[in-house]
Amino acid sequence: MAKTWLITGCSRGLGRALAQAVVDRGDRLVATARDPASLAEFVASGDERVITAALDVTDPDAADRAVAMAVARFGTLDIVVNNAGYGNVAPIEDTGLSDFRAQIEVNLFGTIIVTKAAIPVFRAQGRGRFIQVSSIGGRVGAMGRAPYSAAKFGVEGFSEVLADEMRPFGVQVTIVEPGGFRTDFAGASTRIADGNPAYAETVGRTAAMQRAYDGHQPGDPARAAQAMLALADAERPPLRLVLGRDAYQRAERCDEARLEELRAWRSVSVSTDFAR
Repeated sequence: MAKTWLITGCSRGLGRALAQAVVDRGDRLVATARDPASLAEFVASGDERVITAALDVTDPDAADRAVAMAVARFGTLDIVVNNAGYGNVAPIEDTGLSDFRAQIEVNLFGTIIVTKAAIPVFRAQGRGRFIQVSSIGGRVGAMGRAPYSAAKFGVEGFSEVLADEMRPFGVQVTIVEPGGFRTDFAGASTRIADGNPAYAETVGRTAAMQRAYDGHQPGDPARAAQAMLALADAERPPLRLVLGRDAYQRAERCDEARLEELRAWRSVSVSTDFAR
C-alpha cells in the first residue's frame, strides 16, 4: 500500500535522494525546502502523487502548514523524515555564539518544530513514523563541529523521549546516524575554517580532511535512500540505525569504549549512594 511521506530538506543531499526513491516506488510525497522551485522535478515525475511546500524548519507556522497540506491533499500522513540540517567546521573558541545558535536552531529546534507539527496527526490516526536524521556525530562528538554535534546529541535525546511517549499511540521513531555520504555536506553546504593556528593539529587537520573528503565520501546516497525505505517498511524498526561502514565502525568502537570506561569506574559510580 502506498505511503504518504513528508521530508524536510529535499533540495539536496540525502533528502533529495530519499525523495526521488519515494517517488520512484510510487508513494505519495510532500517534498519541502526553503525554495520549493528547486523541487520541480519531483512534481514532474510524480504527477498528482507529489506536492511541494516552502518550509524553513525554524518556522512553526510553516511546519503546521506543510503537515496540513499533506492531510488535505492525501487524507493521511504516514512518515515524517526530519532531514534538513547543516554543520560548519571551526574550533569552539573561534565559533561565535550566533553561529552556535543558528546551527542548533536548524538542526535541533527544526526537528522539534516539525515533529510537534505532526504529533497530533499521528496520535489521532493511531499510527505514524518519525525518521530523525541525526549523524554519527550525534553519537560520537565530531571534532571541529561542536555546534552540529551539540544539536545532533540533542536530537537523539529528544527522539528517545519521543519514542517512549508516542509508543502507546502506535507511533514509531527511528534515529538514523549517517556517516560520510557523497553529497555536498562537506562541500557547498559547509563553511570550513582552520581557525586559530593553536588548533592546527586538531581542528586544522579536520578542516583539511573535510576539504579532501568532499567528493570521495564512501557512502552512496541512493543506497542510503533504499535503506530508509526498508526502515519505513519494517514492522519493528530499531530506535537507532547507523548508515555506512565508516559510521558503523566508529559507533562500535565508541560504544565498546564507553562500556569499558563505565565498568572501570563502577565502584566510584555506586559509592555515592547512602550507606545501607
